[in-house]
Amino acid sequence: MVPQRTGGRGGDAMKQVGQNYRSGELVVLDVPEPACKPGGVLVRSLYSLISTGTELMKVTEARLSLLGKARARPDQVKKVLDSMAQQGPVATYKKAMTKLDSYTPLGYSLCGVVVEVGDGAGEFSVGDLVAAAGNEFALHAEVNWVPVNLCVPVPEGVAPEHAAFATVGAIALQGVRQGEPQLGEMACVIGLGLVGQLVVRLLVAAGVRVVGVDTVEERCRLAEAAGAMSCAAPDDEGAAYVEQVVRTATGGIGADHVFLAAGGDTNGPVELAARLARDRARVVDIGKTRLDLPWNAYYEKELDLRFSRSYGPGRYDDRYELEGSDYPAGYVRWTERRNLGCFLDLLASGSVDVSPLVSATRPIEDASEVYEQLRTGSLQGVGFLLEYPQPDATPQPVRRNHVVRRSPAPEGGRGTRATRATGTTVRLGFIGAGSYASSMLLPHLAKRADATLRTVATTRSLSAVNAQRTFGFASVTTDADDVLTDPDVDAVFVVTRHHSHARFVCRALEHGKAVFVEKPLALTRAEVDDVLEVVERTGNDRVMVGFNRRFAPLLVGMRDAFGSGTSPASLRYLVNAGRMAVGSWYLDEQLEGSRWLGEGGHFVDTVSWWVGHGPVEVSATSTGDRSDVHASLWYPDGSLATVTYSTNGSPRVPKETFDVSGGGANARMENFSRATVWTQRGRESKRAFTGPDKGQRAELDAFVDAVRTGGPMPISLESLVATTRTTIAVGESLVSGSRVTP
Repeated sequence: MVPQRTGGRGGDAMKQVGQNYRSGELVVLDVPEPACKPGGVLVRSLYSLISTGTELMKVTEARLSLLGKARARPDQVKKVLDSMAQQGPVATYKKAMTKLDSYTPLGYSLCGVVVEVGDGAGEFSVGDLVAAAGNEFALHAEVNWVPVNLCVPVPEGVAPEHAAFATVGAIALQGVRQGEPQLGEMACVIGLGLVGQLVVRLLVAAGVRVVGVDTVEERCRLAEAAGAMSCAAPDDEGAAYVEQVVRTATGGIGADHVFLAAGGDTNGPVELAARLARDRARVVDIGKTRLDLPWNAYYEKELDLRFSRSYGPGRYDDRYELEGSDYPAGYVRWTERRNLGCFLDLLASGSVDVSPLVSATRPIEDASEVYEQLRTGSLQGVGFLLEYPQPDATPQPVRRNHVVRRSPAPEGGRGTRATRATGTTVRLGFIGAGSYASSMLLPHLAKRADATLRTVATTRSLSAVNAQRTFGFASVTTDADDVLTDPDVDAVFVVTRHHSHARFVCRALEHGKAVFVEKPLALTRAEVDDVLEVVERTGNDRVMVGFNRRFAPLLVGMRDAFGSGTSPASLRYLVNAGRMAVGSWYLDEQLEGSRWLGEGGHFVDTVSWWVGHGPVEVSATSTGDRSDVHASLWYPDGSLATVTYSTNGSPRVPKETFDVSGGGANARMENFSRATVWTQRGRESKRAFTGPDKGQRAELDAFVDAVRTGGPMPISLESLVATTRTTIAVGESLVSGSRVTP
C-alpha cells in the first residue's frame, strides 16, 4: 500500500544521479533538497524510469572525446565560435570547460508523493500520489520540484511503479496522435525499444493492426505478446516477411501509418518506411532517426512525413510549463499534461499494460552500476526503474535539507550597519551560481587568500554541488535564507535573475551584510526607493553593483591618457548585443524587465564614470525592433553621450566599441582588446594580448578589500542609484517619446 502522506526525511541531503559531461563519470551524489517554489509542488520520488533511448544517448555522448562531442553537437560548436568572436578564445575556453566539467541531471519520468504545495498549486494536496514529467524537473532524485502543468494525479488502482512510465507513455501517445490512426487500419512500428513498445500497445488499444521491426528478437516477441500481428528483424529476410504480412492483411494496399521509433545513424528505418507504406500514408518520426529521405520513393507515394514533439503541445513553452498557463481544450484538446493523464487513465482501465516492460527495479544507490551495464549491453531489457526509500506514513513538517546546517543569525544581526570582516579573511556567501557567476566571478574569488567561500544557495540542487566541487564552498543549500542569516558570512553576492535583485539586496542589508549584486540593482523606481529606505533605516549602505567595465585595465588606461580636460566630451557607445536564444529567461519582459533594463546599466555607468557625473536628462528611441535602443544622455558639464544597443547584428562582430572626443583629443576602445588615444602628443595604443578583460578581477579586488578593511565601497551609492535611475529613465523615454529626468 502506498503511503498517502509524507514529510521530510530529516537527513542532511538527498540522493541524485548526476553525470559529468566532460569525463563521462556518472555518480549518485548527496545534494540539498530543492525548495518549493510558487506554481508547483515538491514531490518525493517513489520510482523513476530510465529512458534507455534518450538518456543512454546522452550517457554515451558524454564519454566521447572533445572532438567527438563537437561532432555530436554542431549547434554548440557554433555557439562557441560566436562567443570567441566577442569574448576572445581564452574566456570562451574557460567558460566552455566550466560548463563541461560539471554534473548535469538525468531523468524525466517518475511517480512520487507530494510533500509540499507551493502558491498557485492548490489543486494538489500533501500526500497526493502523482506522476511527473520534464528533463529539468522529474529527475532521478529523491525530491523534485515540479510545476503544475507537468504533474498529474495517479488514478486509483495504478501501481506507482507503472505510473512512473507516464512521461514516456505521453511521448508514445503524442506520436500516435500525430499519425491519426483509425479503427481497422494497419500500422508498422520501426524500433521496438521502450517508446516503440508503448506505441504498439496504444495502437492495439485503438483497434489498429500492428506489425513491428527491431534488431533484437526479444523485443519482437515482447511486441507480439502485446498484440502485434508479427514482428521481425530489419534485414532482407525479415523486411520481406513483414512486407508480406502487411500486404496480405491489407489486400496489397500497404501500411496506413509507419512510426519511426528507432535511433542510430543508419538510414535504414526511413527507407524501410517507404517500402512498407501505402500511397499517401503517414510516416511519423518519434525518435531521433536519421532522415536522408529517398526522394523518389517518398515523392512517388506522396508520403506525409510528420514529427512528434515530445509529450505534446505545451512542450518547450515556458508560459505553459513554468507559468502554468493552460491551452483551452476547445483549441488544443491534447496538451502534454492531458496526454500524461490520458496515459494513466489507459493504465487504470487496463487498456494498456506496462508490467511486462519492467525489466528490473534497482535502488537509487545502484544507478551508476545500472547505467554502466546498460551502456555495455550486459543488462538487457526495455524498462528499468530506480526505486527510492519509502516515506514514512505519518505526515511530518517539510524541512529544507542542507549538506551543512547552521544556527540562524541572532535577532541582533538585523537592522545593523555592516561592519568590516573579522580577522584578515572575508567570508562570502553566494545566492545564485549560474554561468556568469561560475565563469566570471567565482574563479577570481576562489584564488584569493583573503576570501573564504562560505555558503552557496541555488534553486537547483546540482548547481550548488557543482559550485562547491569546483570552487570549494564550505556548504551548499537551496534556501537563500541560509546565506542571508548566517553570522559567519560577511558579504553576500546576489547573482540571480533580475526580478529578485532588489529584494535580496534589501534583505541582505537588513541582516547587516555587505552586498555585491549583479546588474541591475533594481527594475523600477519603486524598487530603488525600497533599497534607499532600507539603507536609511539600517544605516547599512555597503552596496556594490557589478558595473565592471569602469575597472577594465584598458579602459582605465585610456581615460588616464585622454585626460580629464575642461571641455565637454562627446561619447558614443555601440553595443552589438545580438539575439538571445529562443526561450531565454532574459526575454521574459513581464517578469525580468527588458533587455535594456537588464544590461543597459553597464554602458550608462561607463559613460557616466568617464564624464564624472550622472546625466541630468535622457531621451531614447528604437527601431522597429523594440529591443534595439538608441539613448542620448545629457550631462551637467555639457557632455553628450549616445548609447546604441543593437540586437540585430552579426554574432561574429565584436560586441562593444566606445569612442570619445573632446578637448582636442580622441579615444577608442575596441571590445576591451585594443585601446587607442590621439592627443597633441601623438597616438598611443595598447592591446590586451591575453584576451578581453572587462574588469571583473579588478572590480572584485576592490570590493573584497573594501569589505575587509571597512573602507568605502568601490562605487558610491549615489553613483549606483544615479545609473540605475538613468537606465530606467531610458525605458520610460522609449514609451513616452519625450525627454525624461532620471
